[in-house]
Amino acid sequence: MLLHPTLEKLTSLRFTGMAAALQEQMNMDSINDLGFEERLGLLLDREQAARESTRLRKAKLRQNGSIEDIDFRHPRGLDKSLLLRLADCQWVKQHNNLLITGPTGVGKSYLACAFAQKACRDGYTALYLRMSKLFEDMALAKGDGRYLKLLTTLAKTDLLVLDDFGLAPLNQEQRHDLLEILEDRHNTRSTIVTSQLPEEHWHEQIGDPTLADAILDRLVHAAYRIQLKGESMRKKKARLT
Repeated sequence: MLLHPTLEKLTSLRFTGMAAALQEQMNMDSINDLGFEERLGLLLDREQAARESTRLRKAKLRQNGSIEDIDFRHPRGLDKSLLLRLADCQWVKQHNNLLITGPTGVGKSYLACAFAQKACRDGYTALYLRMSKLFEDMALAKGDGRYLKLLTTLAKTDLLVLDDFGLAPLNQEQRHDLLEILEDRHNTRSTIVTSQLPEEHWHEQIGDPTLADAILDRLVHAAYRIQLKGESMRKKKARLT
C-alpha cells in the first residue's frame, strides 16, 4: 500500500482524523489481525471524534456543561421532561430558538452550554458569546472592515448562544446589529438567549419600539422557554463548602 499518497488525499479532503488513525494503524504490529470492516470502522470513529472536538473548540463554550450532568435535585423549576425532549436537538434541526430566563446563579449559562455541547456532538456547529462581547466584536469589526464577514459567520452557525441578554439597555447601534444578526438567522438557524430579565421586560430594555418589535418577532415566536427560579446555586455551594 502506498501510504503517503493516501494520507495526502485524506488530508486534502480534510479527513484529518482518518489520516492520523491510518498512520497509527500502519505502525501497529497486530493491525493485520483486524478485518477491513473493523479497520474502516476505527478510521471513521476517529474522524467523527476529531470533527466533534473541532466543533466544540470553535464553539468557545464558557462552561463545560453536558445534558447528562444537569442537576435536577436543586429546586429551580427545571422541567425535566421538557429538557429531555430538547436534548434530541430536533429544535435545532427545525430552526427554533430557546429562551432561558431566571435570577443570577440558577444555572442559565450552564444549561445553554449543555445544549450547545449536545448540538456539537450531534453534528451541528455552535458559538457562545456574551452579549457585551458580541457588541464589542461588532464595533471592532466595523472599524477594521470585518463586519460583513462576521455577520456571515454568525449567520452560518447552526446554534448561536447569546448569554446575559438585557443586563443594560441597548443603544441604537446595538439594536441595529442585533436585528441584522437575527434577521439573517430567522427560520434558518437556532439561537439560545439567556437573561436575568423576565421576557415581558425585554421590549422596554431594547428601547426603540419599532426595532424592539422586529427583534422580538424574530426571536420569541418560534421559541421554547425554560423559566428558572429559586436561590443561586453558587450561594448554596458556598454554604456547603
